[in-house]
Amino acid sequence: MEWQAPAVVLEARPHGEGGAVVSVLTEAQGRHAGLARGGASRAQAPLWQPGNLVEARWVARLPDQLGALSGELLHPAAALAMEDPLALSLLAAACAVAEAALPEREAHPRCFHGLVALITRLPAGAAALLPEYVRWEAELLAELGYGLDLARCAVTGSSEDLVWVSPRSGRAVGAEAGAPWAGRLLPLPGFLLGQGPASGPVEWLDGLRLTGHFLARDALGHRPRGLPAARVMLQDRIAALAAPAAAQPPPGDGPLDSGSA
Repeated sequence: MEWQAPAVVLEARPHGEGGAVVSVLTEAQGRHAGLARGGASRAQAPLWQPGNLVEARWVARLPDQLGALSGELLHPAAALAMEDPLALSLLAAACAVAEAALPEREAHPRCFHGLVALITRLPAGAAALLPEYVRWEAELLAELGYGLDLARCAVTGSSEDLVWVSPRSGRAVGAEAGAPWAGRLLPLPGFLLGQGPASGPVEWLDGLRLTGHFLARDALGHRPRGLPAARVMLQDRIAALAAPAAAQPPPGDGPLDSGSA
């Protein structure tokens, strides 16, 4: 048994003396593991960094064996992201979510191509990619059968003024219909509805909390720890960025706007 294909490195765990069990994601083979001999050595460890795009080759005598994995570097995403903490956090989160949520050896081509698109665009700046990352998580949920229904309000059937999502059903809820339960609903960022680019960290955080809720409950419900640590760290980092913005009073709320001047 043998295959060769472009692949994204998701995880590498030391195994034995200098070896590593490496998990990669490919278009046709899905999430697939193999033993990289010498994969933890000084010479090979940089190749198997999570997020790198490689040309992977897997060989085994029988299809159900772990098999041997080798590769050549195509795009050193991990090294390119090293100088940008937000980019590195996004890269780690994406790889950890794919590793934890995707079934082994089951093809999910849209998820693969979406991840490759994120990786190749990361050097342009992680901030601009946060909405794309949230969309990628939403696409992953859909591929696994847990897609969000954001087309119409679950209560009224209207497609106007959708601002919430039900944490139970994953369906959108309009502003007026959801007002009595606003504290129990998840904010729906406009960029997930195609309403222009995200306005900043507050909307990024809303998006991460939305997809994170359904990832933890549905796609990762089998994991006692819920979301992977790298995904939690990304959300915490965005929450820290969003805190100053959320504390700013909206226009018109300042003392000179109250009519007292």
